[in-house]
Amino acid sequence: MQRPKTREARADWLHRFAARTVKRLRIEISAVGEFPWRGAVIANHLGYMDIVAFAALHPCVFVAKAEMESWPVLGWMTTMVGTVYVARGHGGSAAKARYGMQSAMAEGLPVVFFPEGTTTDGSTLLKFHAGLLAQAMASGFPVTAAHVHYSLGAGNAKGASVENDVCYWGDAKLVPHIFRFLGLREVKVEVRFAEKSIQFSDAALHRKLAALEARAAVLELAEQGESAGVCG
Repeated sequence: MQRPKTREARADWLHRFAARTVKRLRIEISAVGEFPWRGAVIANHLGYMDIVAFAALHPCVFVAKAEMESWPVLGWMTTMVGTVYVARGHGGSAAKARYGMQSAMAEGLPVVFFPEGTTTDGSTLLKFHAGLLAQAMASGFPVTAAHVHYSLGAGNAKGASVENDVCYWGDAKLVPHIFRFLGLREVKVEVRFAEKSIQFSDAALHRKLAALEARAAVLELAEQGESAGVCG
């Protein structure tokens, strides 16, 4: 397949591809709140399905770790749409990320990234890394918090769980995990968006404090989900 020529066309292609994929897999995705139409979106990170879920909801651009480029299927998909890959510790990576994010946001596309820098089983929210967040803040565009939560229906095999069969984390092998995921039934995804962008304090100009405030904004959304009987 020929790669779409413009960033907007690539984001729209991924949106349509992801929406068709979740429909075929009978994955139910719902949004609480509005997907921001501009700026950066930050969220917790539970696995490869996070990218599919955000893309299915709205055309967007992703910033992801460099290892994803070599992943089967998802690596091809994200490369096709111009994902900004970040290799930690490599010279020029921060500048590349800043340029990629600013270019996408200037063209009116929201940019999604995951400040934890790795995935978890959802039982905790790790410390946020400040690097990409600082780049997003420096762009002058708003930064909006989001929270992803998965659940499974009753029609699954005994022992199936969100923690092990939906969340992709730790030392899990990718291909076996994908096959386990494809065998699940009644997968539901809720993506909860903050009503307003994060209002960083003046002190948050210090990047580490900004990371703390951003993490608190995502945690607040998780608590709202718990209060609504969704998370936990």
